[in-house]
Amino acid sequence: MSDTRRRVKVYTLNEERQWEDRGTGHVCCSEPDSLTVTGEADGSLLLESKINPDTAYQKQQDTLIVWSEAENYDLALSFQEKAGCDEIWEKICQVQGKDPSVEITQDPVDESEEERLEEPEPGHLLELPLCEPERLEELAELVTSVLPSPVRREKLALALLTSGYIRKLLLLFRASEEAGDRQGLQHLYQIVRGLLFLNKATLFEVMFADDCIMDVVGCLEYEPALLQPKRHREFLTKTARFREVIPITDSELRQKIHQTYRVQYIQDIILPTQSVFEDNFLSTLSSFIFYNKVDIVSMLQEDEKFLTEVFAQLTDESTEDTKRRELVNFFKEFCAFSQTLQPQSRDTFFKTLANLGILPALEIVMGMDDVQVKAAATDIFSYLVEFSPSMVREFVMQEPQQADDDVLLINVVIKQMICDSDPELGGAVQLMGLLRTLIDPENMLAPASKTEKSEFLTFFYKYCMHVLTAPLLANTAEEDRDLTEGAAKVNPVCPDNFQTAQLLALILELLTFCVEHHAYHIKNYIMTRDLLRRVLTLMNSKHTFLALCALRFMRRIIGLKDEYYNRYIVKGNLIEPVINALLDNGTRYNLLNSAIIELFEFIRVEDIKSLIAHIVDNFYTALESIEYVQTFKGLKGRYEQEKERQSRGLSRYRRDARSFEDDEDMWLNEDEEEEDVPDAGLDKGKSDYGKFMESEKVKESQDKENQPKRTASGSFKFTFSHSAAAANTTNGSKPPPSTSSSRAAAPPPGQARTGLVGLVDYPDDEDEDEEEEEEEEADEEQSPRKRPRLSS
Repeated sequence: MSDTRRRVKVYTLNEERQWEDRGTGHVCCSEPDSLTVTGEADGSLLLESKINPDTAYQKQQDTLIVWSEAENYDLALSFQEKAGCDEIWEKICQVQGKDPSVEITQDPVDESEEERLEEPEPGHLLELPLCEPERLEELAELVTSVLPSPVRREKLALALLTSGYIRKLLLLFRASEEAGDRQGLQHLYQIVRGLLFLNKATLFEVMFADDCIMDVVGCLEYEPALLQPKRHREFLTKTARFREVIPITDSELRQKIHQTYRVQYIQDIILPTQSVFEDNFLSTLSSFIFYNKVDIVSMLQEDEKFLTEVFAQLTDESTEDTKRRELVNFFKEFCAFSQTLQPQSRDTFFKTLANLGILPALEIVMGMDDVQVKAAATDIFSYLVEFSPSMVREFVMQEPQQADDDVLLINVVIKQMICDSDPELGGAVQLMGLLRTLIDPENMLAPASKTEKSEFLTFFYKYCMHVLTAPLLANTAEEDRDLTEGAAKVNPVCPDNFQTAQLLALILELLTFCVEHHAYHIKNYIMTRDLLRRVLTLMNSKHTFLALCALRFMRRIIGLKDEYYNRYIVKGNLIEPVINALLDNGTRYNLLNSAIIELFEFIRVEDIKSLIAHIVDNFYTALESIEYVQTFKGLKGRYEQEKERQSRGLSRYRRDARSFEDDEDMWLNEDEEEEDVPDAGLDKGKSDYGKFMESEKVKESQDKENQPKRTASGSFKFTFSHSAAAANTTNGSKPPPSTSSSRAAAPPPGQARTGLVGLVDYPDDEDEDEEEEEEEEADEEQSPRKRPRLSS
């Protein structure tokens, strides 16, 4: 027998007496007397149960087996098909020596002897009162009384089906409603609700038939606790009208769609929350809806003519906006229903949509002005990304050959995120999560993942990153002007608008994710565009959450302990905005204060020498008065220990500043050359990155052995200049020759390399000591003891 026939859902009854779904899998008899269920998604063990000869197993509705393994621990297997249930039931009966024709193998252990004596003889139907208005109260009490007993529930359901009682009951409902018999209608409410709690699929087939379901809904309108009845039928027949975006010729499919919507409405809207009941009697109702959805998706998917016509109208420019909105909403519901499919069927479903052109269609509708259309298209896009990020990535990487940057699918998504009109940015948050999934290397796990990662990230940073960072750069554009006017002035470009601040926080969160996961691509982007300086401008924002996002971005960079980043921070004097924020915060003990202190504590604990030297050389005078933590004194101690080691000659290895500067300069030049030619192919960018990444890995491995020495220096403004002459004019000295010829970087072809001053210079020990003493004396003469705020 195939696994498909034995597909089951595993349920357990929790302490609140509610059935909890433990997962979907496949059941088999691993041994003659054991049941095992393995998860269909990951093969995990969902259930392993030994068939006990004394346990009472009960078969319900042809697809459900229920039993108790221990006190207050009930289990249920809900089968997809009757054949699978019959097979397992036969195994259970074989172990217990029972005839498979029985519906319960043992007397229930939780029923008292008195209750069992009240049970009718096996095979005898439960006697029902006559279907008359005077007997409705009696019938309501009978239905309520059988609910605690599985045996009595079975017998009542069988009696109702055998006598055709349900249709008689619904005819009585119509008569009572015409006569205005409110008491009788309230009894009918209790009866119909009780019939639903019998949890029998065979009853549902009758109650939810076309000629019965609206009367069932009508009975449920007359809840006794309400002064006026609800108007559920009016909503279902007038308000919630069924719209066929393309005519459905299959009458069975149309009937099933109607039925599923109405039953879902009964479960979600009419019936009270399940937690208010002693037991969850509605598990079969959920299964009924579940398998209806499976049938609907399968029938639609097989109708290729229908789907082809839907796509044709969706992408047709002449299609009216109202019609297009209905088409998009149809696909949204279609994708939602697909979640009920088995993995293999779901895979076929999404591949069918991809072949029909769902992604190009989304690209069109997501760029429209209609808010409802864009929201529905976003939901569809989320289903596609969740199912297969690689499929979406493959599509977008093919676009630059035939489209402009502005209409690329990912850029359309980014622009929709940026332009979200919701004050709470609900849509933007959802889209940001989808972008994170697409650029996450962790889900690039296909066999060609290495190629996919390299090519997609190169594509993303070349064609899309500038769109993502545009709001960030626009809101920090006046940074340089403000710094020259005086650092004590709050930067006027920091967003005071809460919605803008929220958007920038989302962008920073995504950029922080990139720093952690993208290494060389984001490093190139940050350093060539001086992005960290622009981000740190937001430390002046009145919105503390945005200042914290900016600080978190810097913290993640420093957390990498990458000397390229460290020297970029030192050269740009990018510690200063953080210290200014700490000083401006004053004595307030808040999250901003703690986060800044933690940043400096990390630098101290990890002994990041270049940053420690920069902080102590330039800012210790302003920080030494902070004594409620020992962080800054600790930084000073680390700094002095390093100087002492250097003076004793214990630090024998020197970093080749020329090699680092040459490599960085060549790297930045190559990137600028690529940007100057916007149509340059991805292969060129990939090869440039390959050269740099390989050389950087060599440098980083050597850095672990050769710890750099650093002289004290004043703060200076960070500028990207490739002019060796200008650099030499400023410094007035040349760097020492390379200590390792293998580490020297060759100049680019056709360009003569002149001496470049390194980011950190390493002269001989004697000259170093003299320079340090002269600079320390100069600092003592020029710097006040306390600086309430720093300026560059």
